Amino acid sequence: MSAPDGSPVGAERSIGQLFASATTEMSALVHDEIALAKAQLKRDVKRGATSGGAFMVAGGVLVFSLPMLNFALAYGIRTWSDWNMAVCFLLSFAANVLIAGLLALIGVVFAKKAKQSGGAQKTAASMKESASVLQNAKPHPRPELTHDRVPEAIEAVARSSS
Repeated sequence: MSAPDGSPVGAERSIGQLFASATTEMSALVHDEIALAKAQLKRDVKRGATSGGAFMVAGGVLVFSLPMLNFALAYGIRTWSDWNMAVCFLLSFAANVLIAGLLALIGVVFAKKAKQSGGAQKTAASMKESASVLQNAKPHPRPELTHDRVPEAIEAVARSSS
């Protein structure tokens, strides 16, 4: 088994190797967070486009179908019943408004989902938090070696415990 930089596990690594490994891992973390933000933004844009499309279809249905559907439906209602022609036209108009209302409701649902997800904002906050933690990071001070603790003894204990 080996460490990410290719050196065997348990082998002592220099400070330069540790710093290079930490830099590589931080770079990978930043790239992954950017990729996550892009994916979440793409999803939010897709939901917003679906919402806008549903609103446009609702408007198109209401505008373009009213004259044709109102005449056809009103004359159909008149054929099946002996109601006044004005009542038949009102019923056909109400049916068209109901269809447009349902499409607008679908648009509202998708707009709320896109607004509530806030994926890109969460990722941006996570990236800012990671940056602030790294800016405040300080190296741990090394304790002074006392007379009874020689480096050879420390190395021997480190090798035996790994």
